[in-house]
Amino acid sequence: MIDFLHHPETERIIQSGLQEDLGPGDYTSLSTIPAGKTAKAKCLIKDHGVVAGIAIAEKIFHAVDADLNVEVLIADGQPVKYGDIALTVEGDPRSITMAERLVLNIMQRMSGIATYTRNVVEALEGSHTRVLDTRKTTPLIRHLEKWAVAIGGGTNHRFGLYDMIMIKDNHIDYAGSITAAVRDCVAYLADNQLDLKIEVETRDLKEVQEALDTGKVDRILLDNMSNELMTEAVALVDGRCETEASGGITIERIPEIAQTGVTFVSMGALTHSVKSLDISLKAM
Repeated sequence: MIDFLHHPETERIIQSGLQEDLGPGDYTSLSTIPAGKTAKAKCLIKDHGVVAGIAIAEKIFHAVDADLNVEVLIADGQPVKYGDIALTVEGDPRSITMAERLVLNIMQRMSGIATYTRNVVEALEGSHTRVLDTRKTTPLIRHLEKWAVAIGGGTNHRFGLYDMIMIKDNHIDYAGSITAAVRDCVAYLADNQLDLKIEVETRDLKEVQEALDTGKVDRILLDNMSNELMTEAVALVDGRCETEASGGITIERIPEIAQTGVTFVSMGALTHSVKSLDISLKAM
């Protein structure tokens, strides 16, 4: 599993986020809070769900002021309810208020994603199907959103266009066929000494069979298929490769989709349609 906390993207997001918010300075804090004071604040949960973003919150506080003392009371991935205190921070109140908005924006977004993901994971309980995220993420913070999915118990799909071959409908149409697209991908990977898995999107049983016949596909995506058609497709694949249900997946459909026997179900809704958790930072 990727080490999200120590990944270069985490540092980039923190520095970019602080620069966006602080600019040349937090003039409100600098003008209203006397220098030399010490204060304490609590991170107050005002919602029910799964908390995420605690680890990066601590990193943000220390990026603003290394002397701030952060005490984590609830770890990432834990259930929270209204009134819980996730962490406290103590030190220069100017530093606390400078870090406040970036901490809350990230925690609220990540917690919303982790909460929804956990709901989907729970809906899959009793099956062998796992939930995947997608690339339908907010530009420049995909790293955080996929981190939140992992915290919620989901499985990360590819992070970009570089870490997996995913032949979709447009690629197939441009290449001429699934057979041609897969053949050319295999040749490209060999020529460029790349070791990447190959996934192919299919729309019907004929395309599923064509993908299987190449003998080079690691996963077959079953796009916008009915539960009945997916069941037939999984039976046709018969364990020769992984299968992934995708397209218009809602949490209400999850139990029925799991019964088809697919290996994975991918949901763009994990990251593009979630409601952020309500979290605030209050002086103590």
